[in-house]
Amino acid sequence: MDRIITSEKTTEDIFDKNIRPDSLEEYVGQEEIKENLKVFIKAAQMRNEPLDHVLLYGPPGLGKTTLAHIIANELGSNLKTASGPSIEKSGDLAAVLSNLEPGDVLFVDEIHRIPKFIEEILYPAMEDFELDIVIGSEGKSRNIKIDLPPFTLVGATTRAGDISSPLRDRFGIVSKLNYYSTEELKQIVLRTSRVLDMNIDEDAALELAKRSRKTPRVANRLFKRVRDFALVEGEGYIDLDITLKSLDRLKVDPYGLDGIDLEYLNALIYKFNKGPVGVETIATSIGEEVSTIEDVVEPFLLQEGFVKRTKSGRIVTEKALELVGGKEGSIWE
Repeated sequence: MDRIITSEKTTEDIFDKNIRPDSLEEYVGQEEIKENLKVFIKAAQMRNEPLDHVLLYGPPGLGKTTLAHIIANELGSNLKTASGPSIEKSGDLAAVLSNLEPGDVLFVDEIHRIPKFIEEILYPAMEDFELDIVIGSEGKSRNIKIDLPPFTLVGATTRAGDISSPLRDRFGIVSKLNYYSTEELKQIVLRTSRVLDMNIDEDAALELAKRSRKTPRVANRLFKRVRDFALVEGEGYIDLDITLKSLDRLKVDPYGLDGIDLEYLNALIYKFNKGPVGVETIATSIGEEVSTIEDVVEPFLLQEGFVKRTKSGRIVTEKALELVGGKEGSIWE
């Protein structure tokens, strides 16, 4: 079974775009961040200045990209997008920055993956709106400076710790996105149903919210899959019965855990005697990348108390033992 949420972009990002809210008023959740952004955006507009650069961080699927679009909309600006892995050379960065117009918002996803030497070129661009780069081959190289229009950089990352201090310090606004409550996710599901003109009852929306890993992207993707079952095997209406049957078919358990989560927990319990064990060893044992384990699998398992990190490695908790059925011994003995 394909994973419900990944750290990579997928074709379902088109689906996400179709249901994306356009304003802070429409955006559900992250109340403190929203209220602060309203103030910062209004103040920047009153001063007729670009908004300070913004760094958004947190697990995947919580709405960082959506907030970048909303910031641009609220500012009445154009949004230009790039990704950290795609900026490999100084020329790549120059091409992105020289394309900007006054007041534009530049959204850089996975900004932690920008090479360090590119970061150094980015510093004067962020601080002084100047691009200072070296062009030409060795022996014939020369420095050129390009004046840039005032712009706002919005960086997004799932790994704030991997961003160097000098780069982090150049963001005037730094916000951490937190996991969503069940009620917030229910409101997101109900809003998605209205946008897509697919009726869902309150109990079904609540059940989807409970199994969405506290993550809006998961909630919307589960909604899309349940919608398919409702159209083909139901009455074209999402009620609790078709929702429960669909989630059972999708192998999404009541906690929202899927196949890879359970593989991870089974490996930790049965292959490694409940831990402690290093993340690299776990990743190898289940055939996953370490980055997938750290960015996608573990944040939710840690948040929900299924796993703990220690100096010696990962260990499972009693909650995980009860779920997987490995209660025959205690990890604390």
